[in-house]
Amino acid sequence: MSEANSKPHALCIPYPAQGHITPMLKLAKLLHQKGFHISFVNTDFNHNRLIRSRGPNALDGLPDFRFYSIPDGLPASDPDATQDIPALCKYTRINCLAPFRDLVSKLNNSSVSGVPPVTCIVSDAIMTFTMEAADEFGLPVVLLWTASACSLLAYMQYHQLVERGYTPLKDMSDVTNGYLDTKIDWVPGMKGMTLKYFPSFLRTTDINDIMLNFFIIETEAVPKARAIIINTYETLEEDALHAISATQPHIYCIGPLNFMMNHVQDTRLASIGSSLWKEETSCIDWLDNREPNSVIYVNFGSITPMSATQLTEFAWGLANSNKHFLWIVRPDIIAGDEAMVPPEFLAETRERGMLASWCSQEQVLKHPATAGFLTHSGWNSSMETLSSGVPVICWPFFSDQQTNCKYSCAEWGIGLEIDNNVKRNEVEELVRELMDGEKGKQMKKNALEWRKKAEAAAASSGSSAMSLDRLVTEVLLAKY
Repeated sequence: MSEANSKPHALCIPYPAQGHITPMLKLAKLLHQKGFHISFVNTDFNHNRLIRSRGPNALDGLPDFRFYSIPDGLPASDPDATQDIPALCKYTRINCLAPFRDLVSKLNNSSVSGVPPVTCIVSDAIMTFTMEAADEFGLPVVLLWTASACSLLAYMQYHQLVERGYTPLKDMSDVTNGYLDTKIDWVPGMKGMTLKYFPSFLRTTDINDIMLNFFIIETEAVPKARAIIINTYETLEEDALHAISATQPHIYCIGPLNFMMNHVQDTRLASIGSSLWKEETSCIDWLDNREPNSVIYVNFGSITPMSATQLTEFAWGLANSNKHFLWIVRPDIIAGDEAMVPPEFLAETRERGMLASWCSQEQVLKHPATAGFLTHSGWNSSMETLSSGVPVICWPFFSDQQTNCKYSCAEWGIGLEIDNNVKRNEVEELVRELMDGEKGKQMKKNALEWRKKAEAAAASSGSSAMSLDRLVTEVLLAKY
């Protein structure tokens, strides 16, 4: 057997959205560093997006780090925007198993040059149809939960929330009439929780709601996996991790993944990126010309939409704060329409603001000019924030963002929350508090402490680095 064909082979498949592809690709690079042959599987839709954003050779890969794609079966949609999330959740489970199974068979065919047989599957934790394929081929499967441990624990309560009558809601007015302030004090590992801070898909009146039931089904599979990997570090989420371990004791915390990437020494991997939008490098040039700790960075992630009114309120709140800002405005941030900020706003802030469609967020957050982050509280953004020692203003929109917001503000002491019904005066007030106020100074101090703990976890002898080693030896190579 050739040296290439004797390697362990990890087949990595993320859920088809930006916030899932990025951490899975980082994990794949870490496994490659550990000696694995990597096959990385995107949907056809995102495979094509990556080629458009990063160039025609973006997915050529390496002889032992290759890219493949499978169809998702969804109807055609805007080729440069995230697909409809409920549709993805409904149909990936239905449409992707057969082509995924066929791909495993193809890769196990010895006639595929230079590709060793698949020895393990690393699957997104909300793509658990892969567990069926793993059983068929007798392969170990581990799940990568790309969000926080606290959000996983919260999602794992969905079944109980239904059983106890908290959801579905009696009426959608329950979202605004104070019902979401109902205390939930029976979840081990979670304190100070109310319905408001559980992932948002419980905000439905339909017992058959796609997203509510999707997460009930997917999280019920967590205990059945060989192990679960979480992009977090132990000191950050100890209580939640302890609670999860009651049903899934094989937990491997390997975060922050952006710090863990320092262990990857193969420089050839640097050119393999995950951004589905073309990044504007001029953002960093602009920051280079700003004073230290003088810029508020604004980015609501790859999925969060807003109304034209909300966009306008954010714009004038930033303008009225009189602070420098870098604002990422995706073309699709307004659902069904092109994002347009008021021309008067552009004129007033020309000297102290920059708008861009996408950027390298890790570079922006670690830039010395960046003082704070107005964020949707997605988990990748939260981890990059904690790793950069940057305080936040949280405007959670959906999914796990509400849970992450609660922990950022109440548990980790690095954030301020902004009301969903955003008003310009609140934006102005919170930006000023973060940049100049006493709360802002304390949040900055707390954020720097969390950064130190993140650095310690990702160091060569740290808890996350050792957890990755154990994942490889105890699980991924256990049958190899």
